[in-house]
Amino acid sequence: MFSKILIANRGEIALRILRACRELGIKTVAIFSEADKEALHTRYADEAHLIGPPEPKQSYLNIQKIIEVAVNSGSEAIHPGYGFLAQIPSFVQQCELNNISFIGPSSQTLELMSNKTMARVTIEKAGIPIIPGSTSASTNNDEVKQTAESIGYPILIKAVFGGGGKGLRVVKKPDEVDQAIELAQLEAEASFGKKQLYVEKFLEKPRHIEFQILADKESNFIHLGERECSIQRKHQKIIEETPSPTMTKEKRAEIGEVAKQAAKASNYVNVGTVEFLVDKDGNFYFLEMNTRLQVEHLVTEMVTGIDIVKEQIRIAAGEKLSYKQSEVTINGHALNCRINAEDPSKSFAPSPGVITDLRLPGGPGVRVDTGLYVGCQIPLVYDSLIAKIATWGHHRDEALQRMRNALRELSIEGVETSTPFLIEILRDEAYQSGRIHTRFVEERMTKQTSESVNSREDVAILSAVLAKYLNRKESKATIPSRSRNHVPLWKASGRREYHSQGGLKWIH
Repeated sequence: MFSKILIANRGEIALRILRACRELGIKTVAIFSEADKEALHTRYADEAHLIGPPEPKQSYLNIQKIIEVAVNSGSEAIHPGYGFLAQIPSFVQQCELNNISFIGPSSQTLELMSNKTMARVTIEKAGIPIIPGSTSASTNNDEVKQTAESIGYPILIKAVFGGGGKGLRVVKKPDEVDQAIELAQLEAEASFGKKQLYVEKFLEKPRHIEFQILADKESNFIHLGERECSIQRKHQKIIEETPSPTMTKEKRAEIGEVAKQAAKASNYVNVGTVEFLVDKDGNFYFLEMNTRLQVEHLVTEMVTGIDIVKEQIRIAAGEKLSYKQSEVTINGHALNCRINAEDPSKSFAPSPGVITDLRLPGGPGVRVDTGLYVGCQIPLVYDSLIAKIATWGHHRDEALQRMRNALRELSIEGVETSTPFLIEILRDEAYQSGRIHTRFVEERMTKQTSESVNSREDVAILSAVLAKYLNRKESKATIPSRSRNHVPLWKASGRREYHSQGGLKWIH
């Protein structure tokens, strides 16, 4: 086992990895930018090193500096978390050249799976169904149009080296192709440094199902079941759950074996996720492979009892898998909500700032992964994810009720968050019954305009504050004269009162 690991990340995932290392008796090295000098992961690690200014390219994406810190600190391994350098083959190559273990797959596997067209060819050769489309990068607009004509509109134009919804455009008819290509190329080049594109058939209202894979260096493969990731906004997951509301035991076994087959075809080692789209008829197609720890890994941990981060570290250290497939069981149901520093009432604009007050939810079956504390700064230059809340229940309804309660208890002041929008989704009747797909948010939630939502909120809060005012008037009390976060006085007071009565779905 390693004696010291450098964690090449920040925020809640850096803390998650740090805690796993502590339980394994491994010393930790944190890195941080000037914007994160007071972050919790720098305080909890055994040692912490400044690596540069806030901008990611000069800090968390600075390969040379990170390798230098790892070597000088005597770190034997690097855990990349997710994002930043987690899926960059050149970073893994530098680790290999400096005799540092990368806690993830090899650079060769990353090269293969980061190229979406090469991955599609590899998977198709393994006999696994892929979404109809091109298996090489399209060189010009005419080639894109020819592929589109052969598979039929609508189509998806996607970045060959893309991910996270970047460099992706839906095209419904031929006269939209040229503009879509131009926009997709611009976004792909800005996000990934490469503008190559390919084409896939656009499936109408599919479900996004992913399988968690573990593989050791002795070619042992297991899966830990599926996660339903269909609730997305602009191709970014916002709510995940396991098991999927529509998955049967037989279908889980079938797709799980296919997922392991995909991992074997790419010579995969460590933790990864094989992602599928499932159409309305139950047909499933390989979408991509995420060659890293997933943001939503905690729901799988809650239903299986398996610590995925510890398994990552053990595998990288050369140990065999701790479990056989027959020993993996799914117990209960778990949901995960991503809390982002965004303002839903302003088209989800980023909301940087200082956390002025914080109350986190708790109780049976509730888990919170976050690096927040009162006084911490939410910078604009990083991803807006600031917390993850997961709930477990004996069945889906119990996990869902616990999530609604947890989001109601959550209070973050100083920045706006996506919490109100998540609550609206959880309240939706179609979501509650499990009738979900990847276009669920666009179809069912866009009608919830900020004006109508705020109108309902204001009516509820006005009623609460009026009752409070009348009660205080009788006792000659007054409404508070100040409010944090620049919220109107009547609304701030009403929020507190209405929330104390257990009725406010909008508090954040």
